[in-house]
Amino acid sequence: MEISAAGRLEVRITAADVGKRVSVRRLTDPGVTEGKFTDTVGVLTSWDDGVLVITRKSGDSVRIDASSLVAGKVVPPAPARRRGPAASFEELSRIAARAWRPVESERLGDWELRAASGFTRRANSVLPIGDPGLPLDAALDAVRRWYAARGLPAYAQTATGAEGTLELLCGELERRGWVREVTAELWIGALAPLADAAAPDADASAPSAPPVVLARSADEAWLSRYQRKGVSEVALEVLGSGPSVWFATVPGASGEAPAAIGRCVVDGRWAGFAAVEVDPARRRRGLATTVMAALARRALDEGASAAWLQVEADNAGARALYGRLGLAAHHAYHHYREPREASS
Repeated sequence: MEISAAGRLEVRITAADVGKRVSVRRLTDPGVTEGKFTDTVGVLTSWDDGVLVITRKSGDSVRIDASSLVAGKVVPPAPARRRGPAASFEELSRIAARAWRPVESERLGDWELRAASGFTRRANSVLPIGDPGLPLDAALDAVRRWYAARGLPAYAQTATGAEGTLELLCGELERRGWVREVTAELWIGALAPLADAAAPDADASAPSAPPVVLARSADEAWLSRYQRKGVSEVALEVLGSGPSVWFATVPGASGEAPAAIGRCVVDGRWAGFAAVEVDPARRRRGLATTVMAALARRALDEGASAAWLQVEADNAGARALYGRLGLAAHHAYHHYREPREASS
């Protein structure tokens, strides 16, 4: 925290610092001059009527009474990752968007409106990167009208936790009553370690890894293991979208659904992994790792060197697996839904 020449803590932030990353210390009980302190680090997203709002890396917002501050300063952006591929938020957002294309899209300035008959929020949300070419309220009205014309609720996909992410927009959406429904993270790492990965319990006496069948399209067997049932033609179009798409299948017993599946999209140096699913009766046997390794080897053959994937914040098992494979979170992303009264 900032300390004056006299050794006292000082508040060195003002409302003019909205949009900057800050670190503040406040009294837990503002009515007590000597008590417990709480530290908060994040982006200062507003300072109105004596109340600060700071958005943390996770996307959670903290409201702080300015009278409770005992110290505060502007801090530099979070340090860049020291291992794995270097990447900006905007690059990763564009890569992720190309790997899961809608069936219909339209530009609103720099923003992209995306629709796919409601199949997944990612394919049915506005990607609000850049300038929409309109004041924010007018842009959000245009977004709501576009989705309403298609019988869909309006969603905005935002992000927090990295340089250049959308904390300010998150704050503006929340002030307008938009509700955050889902939070996930985008993880990245080097691709080669995934290609070399072996099952966690593999040893010399263990049976060899099961065969993995790779294909350019999702067949009926693959879809029978996919968690989203009743997949429509629209969903198949989204699943098959992307620059170079591969589907992996570990066959099950005769007449049964596959033991495991996965999907990978190769796009330049990036390989994006998704839909890695395992038969619940055969989990913890390294099948997810086997599927990802086979897809990673194919991606390496196509010239990729870096991996990315998306995982929901509460999926502890998947996060543990991806951490063992050398991936780590780059930023969090969120889906905000328009206010209910606006969609009625």
